Amino acid sequence: MSIKVEVKSNESLEAALRRFKRQCNYGGIFRLAKANTWHEKRSDRRRRERRERIRTIQKAARRARMRLRRS
Repeated sequence: MSIKVEVKSNESLEAALRRFKRQCNYGGIFRLAKANTWHEKRSDRRRRERRERIRTIQKAARRARMRLRRS
């Protein structure tokens, strides 16, 4: 996975760095790096991934309910 950020002509370096960090965060780079810094038991990994899946499903359901309320 490769993330590239081009600095625009009127953009500060700090703003470009923020965009880069945001793209790394969305791409899951930080999560992968953090996950590889220590050993995680297989059962713990499965449990964590299951919690993450449940969380994303619940978040999608909340967003769908909010869309229904608006219309």
